[in-house]
Amino acid sequence: MRKPSVGVALEGLPCIILTLFATLIFAVLDWDIVAILSLGVAAFVGHFFRDPERVPPEDAEAVCSPADGRVCKVSREEDPMTGEIRQVICVFMNVFNVHVNRMPVSGKVERIRYVPGKFFNASLDKSSKDNERNVLEIVGKGNQRFTMVQIAGLVARRIVCWTETGDKLKRGERFGLIKFGSRVDLYIPDGYVPSVHVGDKVLAGETTVAVKKA
Repeated sequence: MRKPSVGVALEGLPCIILTLFATLIFAVLDWDIVAILSLGVAAFVGHFFRDPERVPPEDAEAVCSPADGRVCKVSREEDPMTGEIRQVICVFMNVFNVHVNRMPVSGKVERIRYVPGKFFNASLDKSSKDNERNVLEIVGKGNQRFTMVQIAGLVARRIVCWTETGDKLKRGERFGLIKFGSRVDLYIPDGYVPSVHVGDKVLAGETTVAVKKA
């Protein structure tokens, strides 16, 4: 199971080191313009792979967003893991968002299924069925089942999942990331209702996206 980060996702360190090394070489060669451009690339890569700490909401029953970004869809659709028609909340991440994904609830990772596919723009509806994706089923308190889908996007070319089947994680814990632009869909049980709308900005592990029905 994944250990907490220290501010930067470890998967990004090779890219950061490589771009900084290239910047140093260009500077030594007095290629000033190229060195400045390379430094800009290094800054962008470092910004992309940042991994800040997050504080879950005080309501222990609240469901957290699994990703940073903007809510691009809230509707009822077929759960890819169970086949049931359920509420789904979709969060689109652009290249400027934090791309570390977090657990929406505390629970056990019951199943994980990787599905190869294409790389359409992750904000499009067809991406949830056609794009490369990784599906996780989480069993939470009271045997409530949640499904999360990590979806690769137009720029993204690698889905990273740090957790394994059988792992037990707490709400807000890191479970993976998607490199360079992507989307995460969260299917919630019937006992919950969405608390966000299309266009809302959310933070992984911190913003409440669904609450228990009264």
